[in-house]
Amino acid sequence: MGLVAVGCLRHHPPSTVASAPASVEVSASGSRPDAVAPAPPPGPPEQGPTPEALAALNAKRLDFRHGEPTVPVRLMENATEVRFKPRGRMHLTVGKQRVESPPGTLWRVRLVHGEPATVAVHVQLAELRHADKEGVKTEEALWRGRGFAVRTQTVGGVYGISGKVIDNRHYRVLLDESFATEAAAKQRQAELITTFGVRTQLFEQVTAPSTGELELLNAEGNPAATGAQMVAESEGAAGFDVERVEYGVGYDFHDFENRSYHGALDLRVDAHGKLAVINLVSLEDLLKGLVPSEIFSRAPAEALKAQAVTARGEVLAKIGTKHLADPYLLCSEQHCAVYKGLSGETAATNAAVDATRGEGLFDAEGRLVDSVYSAVCGGHTESNENVWGGPPNPSLRGVPDLLHALPGVPSPRENLSKFLATDMPAACQRSSFSQATKFRWTRQFSAAQLNGLTAALGLGPIHALKVLERGVSGRARLLTLAGELGATEIRGELNIRRQFGMLNSAMFVVTEEKDAHGQPVRWTFTGGGWGHGVGLCQTGAIGRAEAGQDYRSILKHYFSGAQVSQVY
Repeated sequence: MGLVAVGCLRHHPPSTVASAPASVEVSASGSRPDAVAPAPPPGPPEQGPTPEALAALNAKRLDFRHGEPTVPVRLMENATEVRFKPRGRMHLTVGKQRVESPPGTLWRVRLVHGEPATVAVHVQLAELRHADKEGVKTEEALWRGRGFAVRTQTVGGVYGISGKVIDNRHYRVLLDESFATEAAAKQRQAELITTFGVRTQLFEQVTAPSTGELELLNAEGNPAATGAQMVAESEGAAGFDVERVEYGVGYDFHDFENRSYHGALDLRVDAHGKLAVINLVSLEDLLKGLVPSEIFSRAPAEALKAQAVTARGEVLAKIGTKHLADPYLLCSEQHCAVYKGLSGETAATNAAVDATRGEGLFDAEGRLVDSVYSAVCGGHTESNENVWGGPPNPSLRGVPDLLHALPGVPSPRENLSKFLATDMPAACQRSSFSQATKFRWTRQFSAAQLNGLTAALGLGPIHALKVLERGVSGRARLLTLAGELGATEIRGELNIRRQFGMLNSAMFVVTEEKDAHGQPVRWTFTGGGWGHGVGLCQTGAIGRAEAGQDYRSILKHYFSGAQVSQVY
């Protein structure tokens, strides 16, 4: 995640928005959008999610008809029971049945029985922005030339709102074969990396939905209702207290804690045939529960506002592109955005969200900028195509992160070693929140350690490493490895970082030490920055705010040509 969570966001390629008429909503998720329907006129706000809004959420899209959308966020899944209390008078709906209770009443929902969804697992070879149609053709031709049948899937959607366009459509190039289990698909992934040196992802599609039954029990354990789905609303949007919410899954801080949330609860059978607890929360309340996990809440107000605007756009960019086989749009973990609900809110970050309510970054053509961010740029941000491929996005240009011009600073692309050694007025270094080990860092591997990290490539002991292509910030784009059994290339910033045990960034130079026989004994990676480096530098934003810049100026620096404007 950001500064507080795990250093940098995990990012998909940012989207460039195709033309769309204003005031329309185009259905998407898993199909090529081609039907345009007029958006209904705004109506009065309603208490809780309407049937139409729930239908939109199930279709992996947002409902902007009443302005601010509701986002379904997973709090729990693969569970058998959950205990919760409404913070206001509760209205719980199960089909045509309705259960009411006063605030503070303890309720329990348990899984009676459940059948998992049938999921087809595909190997995803590439992900490209909707504007990159030539890239799709190139990728398809590449894999067909290697003897594989492929197909291309569109995910995401496009919305027209008040003359602005939100478009997060992406193409995903898939092997035209499906697997019944994740293990079988991973075997195919292993074959691809061994043969072609490429890393792939898994893409899941539900072919038959999960089924099951849930039971609602009161504090005494008496049944109150049964059904496949329950939606609990708290009067006045007071929210709920939920017991034993799991967090930090897959990390050493994995644990459970009681948490409180705004909005409603949607309880249903998940893709595993178990119980899922989903928070139906307004986008603004969602931001209040996640912004404190992305940046230090003690940061200056203008930096917090910049983070709130970028996080709003980043959430909108994810909708309909993740968790396509799940009954929610986002999870509350690092995979999407660390969201702790009311329990994670702070007064400072709430004020930043409120001060920028409904604001996003738009380019000169009125299209939403995918406002990505990372923790520390290392003195120079990176251009999108050098990290994720595809055509250049005019709003995501790599720029120096200097607070003032300094003659003689070397180009990181041309001489990264000298750039890393130069003392410069970088905003992310001058920030009072800067950490020396994130602005500049060193990582060493013995020959045995590095050979272990590269064993899956089948090259044998490695005797040569070389960066062949760099981005404008000096970040590695293409790296070659040569071993006793062969050689290969690794392309892509994230692929390169992962290959060596998740390096802090791809802004590095690598040197080797050899023994008397000329054999490598140690490899040293000397680098700068923490994360992919595209878009907002979070620590740099703090440094700029401390230097007196307001949030609009900060965002203008990191997102070339973009302007802050209202989404809703």
